[in-house]
Amino acid sequence: VKIDKDRQLVILDEEHEDISPDDLKEELPERQPRFVVYSYRYQHDDGRVSYPLCFIFISPVGCKPEQQMMYAGSKNKLVHTAQLTKVFEIRNTEDLTEEWLREKLRFFR
Repeated sequence: VKIDKDRQLVILDEEHEDISPDDLKEELPERQPRFVVYSYRYQHDDGRVSYPLCFIFISPVGCKPEQQMMYAGSKNKLVHTAQLTKVFEIRNTEDLTEEWLREKLRFFR
């Protein structure tokens, strides 16, 4: 999900199915912020499986300050409107891995 600067709208940029966090990071632009809404198959330590809907705000180092401010200013409204509860931020797309996401989700047991 990205922000269309000219229209001042949050729009769907790309949609992927059955993509791992590791493959997803390859699809992201290197120097542009993005919002990612990601449904992840999470297997709990006790064997249960859930599919949490995760919101990941990606604001890479080196992106334009104007873009960073526009995305940061829109994040809370988008999270609230979509009623998302698992909200994460990342500054380096290389950190977006399955291990990183599992670690973040452990907090929500």
